[in-house]
Amino acid sequence: MPYDAFSHVDYWVFDLDNTLYPRSARLFDQIEVHMARFVMERLGVDHTEAHRLRRYYWETHGTTLAGLMHEHNVEPDEFLNVVHDINLDHLVPDHNLREQILALPGRKIIYTNGSRDHGHKVSTACGLEGVFDAIYGIEDANYVPKPQKAAFDRIFAAENINTRRAAMFEDDHRNLAVPHQMGMKTVLVGAEGDGDHIHHRTEDLPGFLSELVRR
Repeated sequence: MPYDAFSHVDYWVFDLDNTLYPRSARLFDQIEVHMARFVMERLGVDHTEAHRLRRYYWETHGTTLAGLMHEHNVEPDEFLNVVHDINLDHLVPDHNLREQILALPGRKIIYTNGSRDHGHKVSTACGLEGVFDAIYGIEDANYVPKPQKAAFDRIFAAENINTRRAAMFEDDHRNLAVPHQMGMKTVLVGAEGDGDHIHHRTEDLPGFLSELVRR
């Protein structure tokens, strides 16, 4: 991994779920159960239809929440409070990841399609409390989700990010398209996906980051 590819970067933007912790923690399994139950109860559908709708919302609107808001006028905070009421015991503090992120030059932020509170709780459970300069949730983007450009515009404006000097780390390749268009370095973490909008990919985030800082 060439150091020079990131030597200009002084804004580091990280997604949260399945990015700052491994997919093997299966945290999202709990979230998906809560989301399916919410859809079933709110819309009066069975389990199969709830999962079909969730897939449709994800493909059409970017997230289940966005679909529920646009098509059923669901109150976003009610949804977020329900789906993020999860057990974090499967998360183990990653001291190596903490060390590598702290060593990055410049400003570090988390930007998640989950709630800001979810971002704080999960990052703390991962041993990353105090590592990031700011944590942004979907409420900070006026409930507009990644991958929509309006969401990135709002968060990056709040941080006054020079996207030509920034990098984005994500597990969902769709969420790297706009950052790529904005001139950011893009890194796909632990996921499959193809396209010219993906500059780099890694299954080992701490190891990848260790190559970016010359100590």
